[in-house]
Amino acid sequence: MFERPASGTRAIVVQVDFGLGGIEERLSEVSLLAQSAGATIVGVVQGRRQAPDPAHYVGKGKAEEIGLVAQMNAADIVIFNHDITAAQQRNLERKLNCRVIDRSALILDIFALRAKSHEGKLQVELAQLQHLSTRLVRGWTHLERQKGGIGLRGPGEKQLETDRRLLGERVKLLKDRLAKLERQRSVRRRARERRDVLSVSLVGYTNAGKSTLFNALTKAGAYAADQLFATLDTTSRRLFLGEAGNIVLSDTVGFIRDLPHSLVAAFHATLEETVCADLLLHVVDSASEDREGQIAAVNAVLEEIGAGTLPQIQVWNKIDATLASPEVQRDACGKITRVLLSARTGEGLELLRQVLTDVALEHKAALAAASESPDTF
Repeated sequence: MFERPASGTRAIVVQVDFGLGGIEERLSEVSLLAQSAGATIVGVVQGRRQAPDPAHYVGKGKAEEIGLVAQMNAADIVIFNHDITAAQQRNLERKLNCRVIDRSALILDIFALRAKSHEGKLQVELAQLQHLSTRLVRGWTHLERQKGGIGLRGPGEKQLETDRRLLGERVKLLKDRLAKLERQRSVRRRARERRDVLSVSLVGYTNAGKSTLFNALTKAGAYAADQLFATLDTTSRRLFLGEAGNIVLSDTVGFIRDLPHSLVAAFHATLEETVCADLLLHVVDSASEDREGQIAAVNAVLEEIGAGTLPQIQVWNKIDATLASPEVQRDACGKITRVLLSARTGEGLELLRQVLTDVALEHKAALAAASESPDTF
């Protein structure tokens, strides 16, 4: 048994190379994640392996190296840029004598900091509890102690069993509350559909500039910052497009590589706006050297939530940093595939507005044709 070490802000980052490449980009990303969570990175440990070690994720020698680096830098916490099991976490904390967290726990912590709305807080708490439920066993010494004291002695249930039961009850309550909010959101969505309003969702890798683009188009004043996961809650606004009338534009939570499955499940109600959209604007940070990997990561999450087949137009943002010119790119069939712009400077925004106008007019024409066609039996 052991007492779980106290948390702190001085962090060591661990990155293992399994031959997948892109190590520098992954290190840069986890550094931003750690800083977003309030950590100060005082050291980085890298290593190469064919496969994770069952006991410590890294080998025994590498674990000793991590412990030495942590001791030399007076680190409070070790952050693995990977998902590790509860047993690996427990073994590492015993060996390193400091708190160890994995990538999923780090992302969940950032989401807890960023959640502002009632629904967002419920979603984050649900994801955290689902993550915690896999790490109750033999993690904290008090969980193995049986209740004692006057009136409490006897067989009873162990504290571990009590915690597991209370956690299960809380998870059920949160799911019920989120289901109610999802029904309310569904009612609002059906009302929009009855008005035949085109629904467009902004999706993309975190910090690609979705909220900045959303504000530039709608003047909504949604929170936007140069940080990971600045936006958690879906914000929807009407956007007037002249002859095409109004459309509904939604700004959604940013995606990231290896997004925890519990988080995707908990944010189902929020991500439903994406699944039910008529068009996805996939915002890409064109200045990122890893943009192709980020595009693939976003598309993987879209597949996971059932939005992989929706019509999609890529919006390559931040051309002010790449010195590219604003333009609309089409494929061999004349279909629009990409719009190059800068949400910060406004270059290319009119091109995007025209693209959205054309899509909205086509949407209206298709609905009108469908309503005029005779019913077939």
